[in-house]
Amino acid sequence: MASKDPHPYLQTARRTLELEVEGIEALIASLGEPFINAVETMGTATGRVIVSGIGKSGHIGKKIAATLASTGTPANFVHAGEASHGDLGMITKNDVVLALSWSGETAELRDLISYTKRFAIPLISMTSGSESALAEAADIALLLPKVAEACPNGLQAPTTSTTMQLALGDALATALLERNGFDTGNFRDFHPGGKLGAMLTHVSDIMHSGEELPVTSPDTLMSDALVIMTRKGLGCIGVTSPDGALIGLITDGDLRRHMGADLLSKPVSDIMTADPKVLAPSTLASEALSFLNESQITSIFIVDEAKPVGLVHIHDFLRAGVI
Repeated sequence: MASKDPHPYLQTARRTLELEVEGIEALIASLGEPFINAVETMGTATGRVIVSGIGKSGHIGKKIAATLASTGTPANFVHAGEASHGDLGMITKNDVVLALSWSGETAELRDLISYTKRFAIPLISMTSGSESALAEAADIALLLPKVAEACPNGLQAPTTSTTMQLALGDALATALLERNGFDTGNFRDFHPGGKLGAMLTHVSDIMHSGEELPVTSPDTLMSDALVIMTRKGLGCIGVTSPDGALIGLITDGDLRRHMGADLLSKPVSDIMTADPKVLAPSTLASEALSFLNESQITSIFIVDEAKPVGLVHIHDFLRAGVI
């Protein structure tokens, strides 16, 4: 029977991914009480999660530590080999150690294991060796299912195994994120740069406010309102009641709809759109941009307790890097 992928590269790719999927599915089925205990132990630690490993497990460990740190769980990576040459000093009694080793017999981890026992530092292992030295020494053993590596010809290059390690690390990080109530505001604190940071910006960070706001009263004549609109340069003007609440909005579209010889002599209350769409200052920039797109508008007032405190224009999202 001919393969649906005649090219051998595609056959290899599909075989590799299918084996790794099998590994993930086996990992899902194996989760239980040890995972819960690991999350609670890391979540209640007053220090950091120290992730350690060597070789490919070490590379995966670095990523796990980075993911933990970026999602609200303080974490560092300590290289298993360097630990024996002074880096054990980076680990305190308040920390929790997460040690990675597929076999669980990695010689370089011995000094680290001894150190955790000497100072009663909680040790969590991530290994496939249920009876290995690492699993036996650990306070909590996260056991990885023994499944076939995707590497052919019996070379056993880490493929499926490291995929499972990485996935289990992500599962720990997300469980801790939810346990600790880590929200978008916290996430933005740790990711201020680039597109992601921009998407987590609040409209209060990019809005026009104070003297920049184009606002007027309901009885203002349109001739004067147009002067304010032109001077502020935001393409609209808000209408406020005597107590300062936003009650209406005039945009370029309203002007076109009411165009006539007597337009300039009319009060803004005759032209405005009542009860305009508004957003709160705490709205994420990404959510605000989506709202503008869905509403097919280019600007929106930001209100707090019904009073206008700012205004954002579509161009503001461009300048902030949200678009």
